[in-house]
Amino acid sequence: MTQTRPLRVAIIGAGPAGTYAADILSKSDVNVSIDIIERLPAPFGLVRYGVAPDHPRIKQIIVALANVLGRGDIRLLANVNIGTDLTMQDLRDHYDAVIFATGAFKDADLDIPGIDLDGSYGAADFVSWFDGHPDVPRTWPLNATEVAVLGVGNVALDVSRILAKHVKDLEPTEIPDNVKEGLLASPVTDVHVFGRRGPAQVKFTPLELRELGQVPDVDVIVYPEDYEFDEGSERAMEESKQTKQVVKTLVDWTLKEPTGASRRIHLHLMQSPQEILGEDGKVVGIRMERMELDGNGGAKGTGETIDYPVQAVYRAIGYWGTEIDGVPYDDRKGVIANDGGHVVDAEGAIVPGLYATGWIKRGPVGLIGHTKSDAMETIGMLVEDAESLMANSVAGAEQLSPDNVLRLLRSRDVDVVQWHDWEVLDAHERALGEAQGRERVKVVPRDEMTDIALGRA
Repeated sequence: MTQTRPLRVAIIGAGPAGTYAADILSKSDVNVSIDIIERLPAPFGLVRYGVAPDHPRIKQIIVALANVLGRGDIRLLANVNIGTDLTMQDLRDHYDAVIFATGAFKDADLDIPGIDLDGSYGAADFVSWFDGHPDVPRTWPLNATEVAVLGVGNVALDVSRILAKHVKDLEPTEIPDNVKEGLLASPVTDVHVFGRRGPAQVKFTPLELRELGQVPDVDVIVYPEDYEFDEGSERAMEESKQTKQVVKTLVDWTLKEPTGASRRIHLHLMQSPQEILGEDGKVVGIRMERMELDGNGGAKGTGETIDYPVQAVYRAIGYWGTEIDGVPYDDRKGVIANDGGHVVDAEGAIVPGLYATGWIKRGPVGLIGHTKSDAMETIGMLVEDAESLMANSVAGAEQLSPDNVLRLLRSRDVDVVQWHDWEVLDAHERALGEAQGRERVKVVPRDEMTDIALGRA
């Protein structure tokens, strides 16, 4: 194909999914001009705002993402919200193709009685708070001595660990000052983590689980009666080295005696939430049903219930993708409706020029490595479609000039943060951290972030 101009592509979302897609596309045979459009004033998505501050190892992924975004051949347009600052029609007018990499950052729903009581929270909201997300309140109600966390994935571990860990052990991290102050006042003594199946079915990764047992002055308590195995469990351990490692760690903990630590994390398996109990509109407990394995690794209820006194409940049962006006959405799966990356309409027909990648494409499963293979599949489709995208473009070359999008945003008084602006904010956060012997201190309020980035502070 002979191109008379670059193919103009917008990627919505500057997290790993969007950045990997941009990198792969930029190295393809297609002559392309790429803008990554991000609604927050800072890039990196859930790596910045979804990874606990005491996991700097995972945050090193930011270095790889920054190497891509800082190369100069991909333009970052951050602090730009799709739907208000730019409409879908604007995207259609200024780009040949749009790739949605908006991720999943809402909590999945849990339909049980009491879920709306005061003291019942989504884990994603709590993670956003302790990670200094600019769009959540600066305070969090930390007044419970006993807490329930529903879920057995790494997010449940992060929530439990941050709740139970002493603030002095978080101080070397990039934890924001308002979060530190909130956690200092927390009276928590016991965090109860609940999973509905057995040890071979939990979704913890081995390293994150082992780290839980190394938190100073926090005992991890497990219950031998929860350690039930069936044929499905045996198969799971045979087929997955990771599952085998997780089960070994859990079983080893059944042999350990508590040390008398001032805080405890209890890991309960084979229990399913039935009701959050309340008085005067506030959480006072949670009712769990005892489960038993069904032979295939699934679980069924026994009818036996157990009530636990807790004053707060966090559901960490999965993330959910957010709908975008004008883009087909599958509300059963919480993803943009797509076929392998091609966005499709209600009849399943491909919507030309629209694509999806990452969690908004396949749901919030898998690690960052899966995001790369995801992006390769989606970009492969776009590259195959490049000739037809150029041929069917409704806009002329002049309209598709990169300058036009920036001009449009500025005419709407949008404080666009580009890569060089982010570098200013990044240097500012690092300087704040250096003064305290830390890697960085996050700036949290959105207006303060943009003022610093744009040289107005």
